[in-house]
Amino acid sequence: MRYCPRFASLETPMTPADIIDFFNQHRPACVELLGGAVTGFEPERQQLTMDFWPGLNCCHSGNIIQGGFVTAMLDAAMAHAAMGLEQFMATPSTIDINVSFLRPARPGRYRSVGTAIKLGRTVAYLRAELFDDQDTLVATATSSFYLIRHDTVQMPH
Repeated sequence: MRYCPRFASLETPMTPADIIDFFNQHRPACVELLGGAVTGFEPERQQLTMDFWPGLNCCHSGNIIQGGFVTAMLDAAMAHAAMGLEQFMATPSTIDINVSFLRPARPGRYRSVGTAIKLGRTVAYLRAELFDDQDTLVATATSSFYLIRHDTVQMPH
């Protein structure tokens, strides 16, 4: 995480549009590898949406996306939801993650929706769902995150 002077002195919270722009201007390499971007943020629903376009480079035999990449799409949506809801004043570190793979994922467009169940002072609980371009549920996850608190806004990479 790096210090971000653009928002460090703001007295008013960032808008959902600010948060989406901020994430997409500072995408980590793992999100870029999966063709990912934040496409929605609804703090009133405790929810963040990301779109991903994993390619053949993320596949193993038979053009099936390797499970670690599916997990990464779910984990990214949950972590980004936590960071956005905390206005970049906390960095989430995954404590555990439980993934259910419901059907094979193949290269193409995916939508991952991360939702906060509970944000505590030091631990956050989130869930995520991954949908393909036909809006079919492909995988789900639940996770707990340790929240590393900051005194100033931190960039997400």
